[in-house]
Amino acid sequence: MVKQVRQISGVSCTVQLSKRILSDRIVAGTVRIHGPNFFWLKRRSQLDNARKMSRQTARIADPKKVNSELFTLTYGALVSQLVRDYESVDDVNKHLERIGYNIGIRLIEDFLARTNFPRCHDMRDAADKIQQAFKLYLGLSPGISNWSNGNEEFSLTFESTPFAEFVELPDSCSNLKYGNILPGVVRGACEMVQMEVQSWIIQDTLKGDNITELRIRFIKKLEDAIPAGED
Repeated sequence: MVKQVRQISGVSCTVQLSKRILSDRIVAGTVRIHGPNFFWLKRRSQLDNARKMSRQTARIADPKKVNSELFTLTYGALVSQLVRDYESVDDVNKHLERIGYNIGIRLIEDFLARTNFPRCHDMRDAADKIQQAFKLYLGLSPGISNWSNGNEEFSLTFESTPFAEFVELPDSCSNLKYGNILPGVVRGACEMVQMEVQSWIIQDTLKGDNITELRIRFIKKLEDAIPAGED
């Protein structure tokens, strides 16, 4: 194992990588991560510009917020490793959604503690709270649109997300749902407030779409579970 300590946009971090994964090369100004499956990080100049902009704002940034560049690279490393570990891209998609679900069932407690929001009355109320959660944790303000006739299904639209920065999918991963962690987070968080929902990505900027669109559908209201032996 090779251990490195890097300074990324004012944030010190320790990274442990195998020599095989660490064998990065610069090919025509592009960083390539080697392996049986890989992701192309966009041109080196874009990475350098992002680092310069991050350094300029580092002194006034909130230290409690996760550095966006560090977040993007860490998530990319996670997805890249899952692609290596699983033979099927569909299995990777399911695992990403499951990871998001586990995050969501824990994140909702912190969200409610910070905001003191009451329980949602309907899906429109839930949509507003989900929108505010994205702004609180990721600094994103997705649009809310495409409501169904019964107001039980809607879309969250993103012009850009930190998941897609510096990333291009290779042909071997054309069916990969790179940001599939987001539907899982929404599903897990809603389940903890007694709402069963279905969530999936129907547009993705990594697939050539103009926006990333996350569709959310209300399934049913979950009843509070009563421990055995109690009325």
